[in-house]
Amino acid sequence: MRKHLIGAAVAAVLASTSLAAHADALSDLFTQGHIDGQLRAYYFTRDFHGGGSNLSAFSGAALVDMQTGSLNGFSLGASFATANSFGTTPTNVDSTLMGVSDSVSAASQAYLQYKNALMQIRAGYQYLNTPWMGGSDSRVIPASYNAISAVFMPAKGWDIYALRSFGWKSRTSGGVFSDNLYYPSTYAGDAMYGGIGGLPATAHEANGTWALGTSYANAGFKGQAWYYNFLNFARMGYLEGSYTLKTGTGFNPFVGAQYVDETSGGNNYLVENNVKQFGVGGTRVKAGAWGVIAGLDIPRGSISVAYNKIQNESGAIGGGAIISPYTAAYATDPLYTTSMIRGLVEMGPGHAWKVKFTYNILDNLQVIAAYADYTTTNRGNSHNTYFDVIYKLDGYLKGLTLRDRIEQADGGLGLNPGNKPFTYNRVMVTYAF
Repeated sequence: MRKHLIGAAVAAVLASTSLAAHADALSDLFTQGHIDGQLRAYYFTRDFHGGGSNLSAFSGAALVDMQTGSLNGFSLGASFATANSFGTTPTNVDSTLMGVSDSVSAASQAYLQYKNALMQIRAGYQYLNTPWMGGSDSRVIPASYNAISAVFMPAKGWDIYALRSFGWKSRTSGGVFSDNLYYPSTYAGDAMYGGIGGLPATAHEANGTWALGTSYANAGFKGQAWYYNFLNFARMGYLEGSYTLKTGTGFNPFVGAQYVDETSGGNNYLVENNVKQFGVGGTRVKAGAWGVIAGLDIPRGSISVAYNKIQNESGAIGGGAIISPYTAAYATDPLYTTSMIRGLVEMGPGHAWKVKFTYNILDNLQVIAAYADYTTTNRGNSHNTYFDVIYKLDGYLKGLTLRDRIEQADGGLGLNPGNKPFTYNRVMVTYAF
């Protein structure tokens, strides 16, 4: 009888302990979460020196990111973004900042996540960070995607990625749509501004993307390999690797190389709709590009020289243009010579070189200067001069960053009004909380 009583008591204790543990775990789901984000105030101006109306735009924005704690590896995440011009929208508005309306708001993330020591899987609206599909976060609201993504971590420094996207929210959109940057602004009601366009408003909806990738880093080596199937647009292979020699002196030389190969997918929408890029149509997508970079990390800064080339391809859209559905016209592709305003993806086949200098004058003040020169088949010769100052405050104002980016583009054919210089100035104030 005593044994039965003891057994019952032990079972009761174990049961109560188990219930308490489950209650604690459920409580952790809510109490161990976090909320953070940013407040942004951006003022952009475009000055066309050779004719055409100058453009400007101001916007304040709030980005709020929330994630619960973990329950057996599962958690929930959400982000909300809102931007408002506060009645300052001019007649000649830079629509790439937040569109042409006075405000835009969106749930940019809403996902279910499972994570353990070897993997992370997300399903739902989410930010992506891959070379040719990312947040393109140079405006007040980043781009996001409706996707299932996974990263596997089999060994230290080695990651394997897989994703399937079904739609996306551009930087000026208030929701997720089945389009990309080759569709016209306002396609199917999407306030997507700043894309490269070309497709008619009657084009079929985009079917999203499959992607597989892997990255590896060890000592001074970093490398990655990706395959993208931009369904009905292009199939892309991308390789990139770099090596930094650690000398222990503060002066560390580095080298890198990248390669792009792209072909048509089935039922190609660009071909079906006779889309021309840079005035050149084609019966297929075919692009080949490569690049190299070399430089030196120095105390408090770095200097580098880079080169890229996109080959001419007879009979291909744009004469061999890289088809990039989520970076084209955004100038957020990973090519070494891409500038703030544009790069070879926006100008087509040809070659470019770029020199860049970065220096930290103080612990919280950074200056960047760059010069890029482009020689292209369809857009002629041009060059861009870039200057960037970033000041990060500390003390009571820690989290506040002041930044001014300015670039002038000169030359080219059909790039700027009257083929005259075009100056783009971006004043950016950000507070991270």
